[in-house]
Amino acid sequence: MKPRDPLLSVTNLSTSFRAGKRETTVVKDISFHVNPGEVVAIVGESGSGKSVTSLSIMGLLRKNATVSGSILYNGQELNALSSKERRLLRGSEMSMIFQEPMSSLNPMLRIQSQIGEVLTIHYPSISKAKIKEKTIDLLTQVDIPNPIETARRFPHQLSGGMRQRVMIAIALACDPKLLIADEPTTALDVTTQAQILSLIKRLNEQNGTGVVFVTHDLSVVATMADRVLVMYAGRIVEETTVHELFDRPKHPYTIGLMEAMPTLDTKNERLHAIQGNPPNIVNLPIGCSFHPRCPWATEACKEAVPDLEEKAATHYVRCIHVKKEGIE
Repeated sequence: MKPRDPLLSVTNLSTSFRAGKRETTVVKDISFHVNPGEVVAIVGESGSGKSVTSLSIMGLLRKNATVSGSILYNGQELNALSSKERRLLRGSEMSMIFQEPMSSLNPMLRIQSQIGEVLTIHYPSISKAKIKEKTIDLLTQVDIPNPIETARRFPHQLSGGMRQRVMIAIALACDPKLLIADEPTTALDVTTQAQILSLIKRLNEQNGTGVVFVTHDLSVVATMADRVLVMYAGRIVEETTVHELFDRPKHPYTIGLMEAMPTLDTKNERLHAIQGNPPNIVNLPIGCSFHPRCPWATEACKEAVPDLEEKAATHYVRCIHVKKEGIE
């Protein structure tokens, strides 16, 4: 399944946080890869470890975090780099779109200054005229009307959708090969959300950018992704192509998420809900973390964490009740 030369290769990634004498592991031994020009979605409920995974890759966690495992970008081990080397790589080779642009943009600086700052950091000899030209070009690329006027504005003078476009322009300023989008359409209306998703997909296809798309919305996954990782309680519980996931979901958690999605055929019916609540990451149940909520659970599920196994061609599932199909 793994290609010879992926753009990003994550192997046995675990991330822990210290609070006093307690250390809590919130991402547990996950592995995946992203090919050039591919969109890999990471989906799951809040608290499943999606955002921590993306921040671990970018090296943007606080000092109380410990990251282990391997993160290879174009064959280069990111965990072996110094803070300065990692910082130079961010924004140039790999960039991130955050989920709340109002808290990510500096309210005291005009848009042109914020885009110009990225260009100045990575291209120290760039002229002011070139910065202005590049800024207008980037704002045009992300479909912002009146880019010259918008460049002079402050973030609070823009709508939510416009601010998110500015965030995308900043992320694309240095033509990164890898883009991580962490819930980039949160709090946007449906029409604006569709426009932002279309923009990211278009840039991915035109530039051949590899994308890690973090979301809790399966309808977005269907629109955006080539492959999907489903996370629960810090672990990957299912991984496959987007078509396989929607046609034949196998893990009971994934099936529950699918059944909770409203459809055009849903009329005067209560939506399905997964019973119970996501577990406390500090005090996970023994065995499979999903077993307290799982309709398939047996006593065997409480004994040990199941492995992520290939249950069908290119379809990996972490569940002892899912049988292997046609790969032996």
